[in-house]
Amino acid sequence: MDLLESIDCSKLPKHVAIIMDGNGRWAKERGEDRVYGHHEGVISVREIVNASAEIGIQYLTLYAFSAENWNRPKAEVDALMELLVNTIRKEIEELNKNNVRLHIIGDFASLPAICQKELNEATELTAGNTGLNLILALSYSSRQEITEAARKIAVSVLNGTLKPEDITDEVFHKHLYTADFPDPELMIRSSGEYRISNFLLYQLAYAELYFTSVHWPAFRKNNLYEALLNYQQRERRFGKTSEQIQTNTNQHV
Repeated sequence: MDLLESIDCSKLPKHVAIIMDGNGRWAKERGEDRVYGHHEGVISVREIVNASAEIGIQYLTLYAFSAENWNRPKAEVDALMELLVNTIRKEIEELNKNNVRLHIIGDFASLPAICQKELNEATELTAGNTGLNLILALSYSSRQEITEAARKIAVSVLNGTLKPEDITDEVFHKHLYTADFPDPELMIRSSGEYRISNFLLYQLAYAELYFTSVHWPAFRKNNLYEALLNYQQRERRFGKTSEQIQTNTNQHV
């Protein structure tokens, strides 16, 4: 069965977020070191980005490197940073070809200078693209993001530019790294883990969660299609009843 033909492209999630897990375990199963798994994972990134752009996903956030990942062995971290630089250099032409715009969220200043340089150039070179928005979460911690947002709002209250009673969900959202993006409607995690690991904690409040045992280096477009089909079989109620959702749907037909 052609999974792509089964997808209703009029009911796609606008924003898909992915925790790309399992590179190390995939490599270990093959008698290779963890870095080999990260290299192979880049192939999956390329395929999923291209598939998302082709099908019409508007925003794709990839959890590429968490703030906690700095605690991994130095050799692995150094290899990951080198891989990041080399991959960005190689992929700019492909991103432009597919009309993909690159964005970065996370503690950008903590990245090595060469990474910052390559990423700044890549975001500038793709800034004019109008298709898929590819968001890389690098040195990212959702708790840190929320803490920083609270701190910025507190400063605004102290200097009188914001009243406490005017702090709303919308105001808080504007202080997050993701201020320019809608919240994800679907979150995918590969490799069989059932947690969200400090990823978009505020933004995933109403996201559908999809977990697969497939390790990230083996994750391909058919795996993405399976997740999208699963998403389309769910009823998103946002606190309402099924009857209310059905009534609203019928009113708009």
